[in-house]
Amino acid sequence: MRLLCSFAIITLAMGPVALGAQPMMRRQPGANCEQAAGYAIECVRPSMTDPRIRRFDSASWALASTSVKPNGQLLLFMPGTGGEPPGPKAFLFAAADAGYHVISLAYNDDISVATYCPRRPDARCSGLFRAMRLYGNTTLGDASVDNTPAEAIANRLVKLLQHLDRQHPGAGWGNYLQDGRPNWQRIVVCGQSQGAGMAAFIAKQHAVARVILFSSPWDFVERGGQRDLAPWINLPSKTPPARWFGGYHARENMAALLARSYAALKIPQDHIRVFAGELPANARPKGGNPFHGQGAFNPAYARERDFFLRAPAP
Repeated sequence: MRLLCSFAIITLAMGPVALGAQPMMRRQPGANCEQAAGYAIECVRPSMTDPRIRRFDSASWALASTSVKPNGQLLLFMPGTGGEPPGPKAFLFAAADAGYHVISLAYNDDISVATYCPRRPDARCSGLFRAMRLYGNTTLGDASVDNTPAEAIANRLVKLLQHLDRQHPGAGWGNYLQDGRPNWQRIVVCGQSQGAGMAAFIAKQHAVARVILFSSPWDFVERGGQRDLAPWINLPSKTPPARWFGGYHARENMAALLARSYAALKIPQDHIRVFAGELPANARPKGGNPFHGQGAFNPAYARERDFFLRAPAP
């Protein structure tokens, strides 16, 4: 069964476009919605799916091959701190080619866990922070980082899937919902940096189809100059180890802590890729951690990313 939206729909204000009609092109700020032959691409502002969502309103990005089967899995990608959808487009298109429906989700990613929590007196800060980002069911008593349940990742995902299902009935988007919640067993959670930490936290809380981590989590508690992994990383996981995959660059600032974290998460060693190449010749790295992000974005690691997407995961 072919996906019904074999063209790009750029804004909800247009409403559904009739098959064969020429869609009016309106770029959503913060989203890259150019059409691509053989794919359906849609950009949707979170506030247009739920009026209670008022912040972090860059358009989320939905992608599928026009030949995708509606009974496949969804790959949910979450960008890193300060990032906006779509993020690593080559990886997301590779996921669509591998048979996934794909969503790159806009969410509250302004302050990273690793910036906010390490020196807080409560060692649970990282876990509480991520629960707040995911569900909105707790607060840290700090308006600069708190978010409501409506603003949280789970609600944003549910509202987006409901919208896509209404717009394209039979295309399979509704299969990733169950009783008004994400149907995590059919969802691959994935992300870069802070987004990867959110993916790991989700996989601890729920049995997901697969977990793909790029350069996170490295949540830690710092006491007396020593860095200990945040307690939530060592908690039991609802998702079995065979479904976990992760990669990071050997020259990232936090490479040693990432190695400890992946071991604590019990990711099988043959499911981990440690990238080691140089930066691309045309790279213009920003900040003091230039190799951070190479795993998700560098074309040289396309084969490793394809392994994360396609390797058997019971």
